[in-house]
Amino acid sequence: MTSATASAPAERTSADPVALVTEYFGRAIHSLSSWTGELAGALHEAGGRGAVTTEVLDDLVEPYARRTFDSLDLPVYGAGFIAALDWLSDARSHLAWWQGADRAKLVLASQSVNKELIDYSELEWYRVPQSSGAPHVAGPYVDYLCSDEYTITVAAPVELDGQFVGVAGLDLLIDQVERDLLPRLSAFGSDVSIVNGVGRLLLSTSARRETGDSIRGSSLEGFERGACPGMALEVLTAR
Repeated sequence: MTSATASAPAERTSADPVALVTEYFGRAIHSLSSWTGELAGALHEAGGRGAVTTEVLDDLVEPYARRTFDSLDLPVYGAGFIAALDWLSDARSHLAWWQGADRAKLVLASQSVNKELIDYSELEWYRVPQSSGAPHVAGPYVDYLCSDEYTITVAAPVELDGQFVGVAGLDLLIDQVERDLLPRLSAFGSDVSIVNGVGRLLLSTSARRETGDSIRGSSLEGFERGACPGMALEVLTAR
């Protein structure tokens, strides 16, 4: 699938790579958190008028998805809301999702039965916000559901009267994040890497490392490690 064309984020200066990475992904978390409460209120009102269906959900979510594209200075590939399993009245699962250069509504192919009936309860971008009640930066992973490309998904839980009803989310394609961050991370060294909570590499200034590589255990001994506050990411800088 063709990657979306997006404007690069406004240039920001950071004193260290941890601050740079935290600020970058923190913008995505803040963007989602700015509308999850509003969406919960809209869902509450819709439920008071009758059953919340996939069509009702799509109509409510679309303005927030488009706001995410328009207001966030990151290369957002996709945005929207993923409903909690068995919460909607007319479908077990549903993605109210818009993506790509034309910001089109995601429509899963009718022949892709496995996609339409997917149980995403164990996927990181859904499972972690559901269990923690907090936003999460998930990935890297190949997103076979939406983009078929290496992806980072930032997701935030949405609750209605104390009940988890789904996650608001946005997708960033790894190759676009690399274009944003690698030139700036290179100022801090020729071997600076971002890894997730299980040591899986998102990106690196070193040509010897690739997205998805594992850096953990004894492999960490040659690095200075810096945790990014509020997200399960760590910056590794070779000594």
